[in-house]
Amino acid sequence: MPDVPTILFVCVHNAGRSQMAAALLDHHAQGRVVVRSAGTAPAHDINPAVVEVMAEMGIDLRSRGAHPKRLEDAAVEASDVVITMGCGDECPFYPGKCYLDWALDDPAGQRVDAVRPIRDEIDRRVQALLAELIA
Repeated sequence: MPDVPTILFVCVHNAGRSQMAAALLDHHAQGRVVVRSAGTAPAHDINPAVVEVMAEMGIDLRSRGAHPKRLEDAAVEASDVVITMGCGDECPFYPGKCYLDWALDDPAGQRVDAVRPIRDEIDRRVQALLAELIA
């Protein structure tokens, strides 16, 4: 692993899980990792419930310039760790990359009270990942 690893979070719409994971890792890592997110079929905008639950933690996705992005091969090639979240076989595979698959509920169409536990589980996993990367 390089001194400053690059982590890519991928989900289908890049409007919920991967956006939360990227923002939380960036928040906790404080520049010790490069963080990206993308989706295999990006939505038009970030899930409003996701924006709200992240704001509850003091993370403003809008001011951070967060928006759904299409997954490009170049992003995978440039990453040291690729973490998938429900995109299945649509995610490209490159030999030599570290892949993790996080099985998480999809916040799409969920209310804020249902998205909070998803956010909290992502936060727990992100902090554990960061501890491994920085160890």
